[in-house]
Amino acid sequence: MPRIIHFEIPSKNPDKAAEFYNSVFGWETTKWDGPMPYWLVQTGPDDQPGINGAFMDAASNNRLTYVLDVDDVDTYVEKVKQHGGTVVMPKDVVPGVGYLAYFEDLDGNLFGVMQDDPTAGL
Repeated sequence: MPRIIHFEIPSKNPDKAAEFYNSVFGWETTKWDGPMPYWLVQTGPDDQPGINGAFMDAASNNRLTYVLDVDDVDTYVEKVKQHGGTVVMPKDVVPGVGYLAYFEDLDGNLFGVMQDDPTAGL
């Protein structure tokens, strides 16, 4: 059963959002060294319940998004389509991380699925 493993909070100014959440909740934020502006968020210790996430530039996505861990992105692309969901971003490689695709559910909520594969795109 896939579980939510990640969230993405859109922001017009991710640096200020990181400052805000750090000041209010103590979240730790690190700018990702990848091909797009993205700030990884650690919301607490890994040995405690909860999920981590990211801040992203609202210009690329302006909706709160959740990401589920799956064993095969291709399988879930087909399942989403079969059940009336919409593919927003087809399967793509996140180098050194895995494979990712984004969808809208029947109510237009945005979500993604991630297949872990540290060898992806390398």
